[in-house]
Amino acid sequence: MHTLADSRLYLQRLGYASPPPPTLQTLRDLQLRHVCTFAFESLSTLMHAPVPIDLPSVERKVLHEGRGGYCYELNQLFLALLQELGFEARGITGRVVIGGPPDAHTGRTHRLSLVTLDGVRYITDVGFGGMVPSSPLQLDSDAPQVTAHECFRLTHNQGSYTLWGQVGEEWRGLYVFDLQTQADIDYEIGNWYVSTHPGSPFVGQLKAALLAPGKRHTLANARYALHYLDRPSEKRTLKSADELLGLLRNTFGIQLPEHPQLREAVEHLIRMNPEES
Repeated sequence: MHTLADSRLYLQRLGYASPPPPTLQTLRDLQLRHVCTFAFESLSTLMHAPVPIDLPSVERKVLHEGRGGYCYELNQLFLALLQELGFEARGITGRVVIGGPPDAHTGRTHRLSLVTLDGVRYITDVGFGGMVPSSPLQLDSDAPQVTAHECFRLTHNQGSYTLWGQVGEEWRGLYVFDLQTQADIDYEIGNWYVSTHPGSPFVGQLKAALLAPGKRHTLANARYALHYLDRPSEKRTLKSADELLGLLRNTFGIQLPEHPQLREAVEHLIRMNPEES
């Protein structure tokens, strides 16, 4: 178990003056507050910068430098907080299948957590970008589960589980996972692939997501979307580096790193994603 250096600041950012009790209601509140407070973002991999995932580095980046992160960062940080609050919780990994067939055998590149409360098992995930569940999901149920945002459901097949999200009238497979115990090296290997491999969807790419009550903000390179639960999405292509950087700061709440390559990388995204006519 890895311990946080500054859990008080972390809880303050999530709106707590003192540590809450390890209950299901606390878990629900923590997950919702987390996905509405800390952005999913890949600025580091956009700039081909290293993504260290030791806990002190993640804590410094997210809590002290005002950044967000992706699953190996956000879900690790969240797990450390849950364990410190007294939850029975551990990390697990999965294979992302969103955008492809739900039975695709992709790499093990997603990190999430398993929490057991009063003998009932739940998965909790604060690091899955634009379709992150905003509430914990009961593992051993195949019924649709209502969250603070969309409905999700889990199916089980020979030791592995598939998470499905409801988009409109359609169920989309998001990721496949099992309950195999993971060591730090397993996360290191997955993170190394995600942050450095030329085939990774993160290298040289910008992805960001942040939830708010009743809506989701998402960014894929220069394409921004605001998804509502009760009406059609609003979508636009950003036309300038200033507009994109301003959106990251003001809408996603990210304190931009003072990195000389950031503007250059963002300008490249704008050129590569011309506005649709």
